[in-house]
Amino acid sequence: MTAITTTPPSTTLAASRSPKPSLLTPFATLARRRFALSARTPREVVVPLLTPILFSVVIAPALAKVTGAVRGIDYMSFVAVGTVGLLVPINCMFAGIGVIVDRESGARRDLLAAPVPRSLIVFGNLAVALAVSALQVAALVGAAMLRGAQFDGRATGIGWFVAAAACLAVAMYGAAETLANRVAKQEEYVGALPAIAIVPWFFAGSLFPISALPAWLAALAKALPLTHALALMRYGVIDGRATGLHDIWGMSNASAMAALSLAVVAAYAALLLSVSIRTFTRAAVR
Repeated sequence: MTAITTTPPSTTLAASRSPKPSLLTPFATLARRRFALSARTPREVVVPLLTPILFSVVIAPALAKVTGAVRGIDYMSFVAVGTVGLLVPINCMFAGIGVIVDRESGARRDLLAAPVPRSLIVFGNLAVALAVSALQVAALVGAAMLRGAQFDGRATGIGWFVAAAACLAVAMYGAAETLANRVAKQEEYVGALPAIAIVPWFFAGSLFPISALPAWLAALAKALPLTHALALMRYGVIDGRATGLHDIWGMSNASAMAALSLAVVAAYAALLLSVSIRTFTRAAVR
């Protein structure tokens, strides 16, 4: 009698044929967790809005009565867009405090034990920072419109505005994540926050065109992603002549200048986000 033996299928072949697990579910879980920690109550969303809204609806109208229009643009509308350049960096930088809290409370060890890429933790935090920033920007623009600011509602212009604001938020959160994983204490992080989120705002054409700055400061302003983001946002909703973009590039083709500025902000976003992921990965193994 001949015995017939069968060889079990290769486990390697079976594993290779099995579908790869989706990262969407763990990403959604990480994002929900961060949202629950950073925006549990309306107060945590509204409080960061107070200073920008007060600046936009109280200080800007008062300045508008004194200064009038800026290159044919209503000054209140000019400053309202400029205030977006203050709100987004502040919100994204404050989001970095949650990274320090996770590290100090020990929650990060539990997150790292999950069978997901470590970069997914950064992307989950980033998604919440983008969502909260979008909500706050919408509230700021709405308050400015109720106060009398005038914006162009064309789809193309809104597209430029949204793209610039989104890339700026990604860049600023990348900076926040990197700094949070490099500093030792939360107090040190808070101390460095104004230098990163607020100081560039005064030189980026937020309150006046960068052409009003001394030549060396104007050159410095052109290297800031915030300068390009503000010029692009204004081009989208209030500055159809692209005067802000012309101050940066000195060209006559508005669409080309807008594309160049968007490329600059997107490059900053990609660079700072990649640095933040690398920094987080290195800090996680310490």
